[in-house]
Amino acid sequence: MPYQVLIHVSGEEAIAGEVEELPKSTDTLVTFTNARRREGKEIHYVDSRTVKIIWPMDKISFIEVLGDGEADEIVSFVRE
Repeated sequence: MPYQVLIHVSGEEAIAGEVEELPKSTDTLVTFTNARRREGKEIHYVDSRTVKIIWPMDKISFIEVLGDGEADEIVSFVRE
């Protein structure tokens, strides 16, 4: 199950993507797929045919792991 992430690259805008597994503290690279800007637009410096991006961890400030959206589907009953 891939994780939805926001990757914050030093000096750049955050990049949204998916990773198969979360990086470990010993990893020096992170590989992610479906790279796009936060709004879903293409990244201007990445070729549109790119399938995977491998980024060195020393260029990444931090990584946010996003929820899978299941919380939006929870039905709750409210008494009015």
